[in-house]
Amino acid sequence: MSISENITSIKTSLRPGVRLVAVSKTKPTEAILEAYHTGQRIFGENKVQEMADKYALLPHDIEWHLIGHLQTNKVKYIAPFVSLIHSVDSLKLLSTIDKEAAKNERIIDCLLQFHIASEETKFGLSEEEAHQLLASGEYRAMQHIRITGVMGMATFTSNEEQIREEFRKLKSIFNCLKETYFTAQPHFTELSMGMSDDYLIAIEEGSTLVRIGSSIFGERNYIK
Repeated sequence: MSISENITSIKTSLRPGVRLVAVSKTKPTEAILEAYHTGQRIFGENKVQEMADKYALLPHDIEWHLIGHLQTNKVKYIAPFVSLIHSVDSLKLLSTIDKEAAKNERIIDCLLQFHIASEETKFGLSEEEAHQLLASGEYRAMQHIRITGVMGMATFTSNEEQIREEFRKLKSIFNCLKETYFTAQPHFTELSMGMSDDYLIAIEEGSTLVRIGSSIFGERNYIK
């Protein structure tokens, strides 16, 4: 099927309140435009330079989501335009985002990334680290970031019950943070979980943002 047909098919499987992040990393602008002309407006990239290059070339009503690991020295390149950063995994990174957002007179929405998978290679906070971050005076002094939810990646496995349990864990973390820190903040609503292989399970477990790439654009084209 074509990119537009893939997007239409995926969107019919989404529940109300679930948004599609089309993961366009390594894909050319022509492919993104095909998705755009189907009505898709949210695109996810995992490399700062690639996202900045595409932002310059593509329509400016696109919502760009940074979904990959973000280094503090790269924040300045996306601070002028990024819509949502999914991958905040430290107080240091959040502080840098706050400073760069201030320079651009913006408030940048962020998600806290949690390590919920069995694989050690994935990034993310522990629950204890998240509580330390949110209870810190440094966080409470920030005026140019807004934490709108959480993100996590399940283990890459065919064991659907393990995937489901990991998503349930992230939902439990979300509920705990909401109750502890964000009860009076209606913007804390996002649960970013689920990719091409497991997004239907993620939706069943409460996801509000699914990050889908290969099921839309086909396999990634990595440059060696």
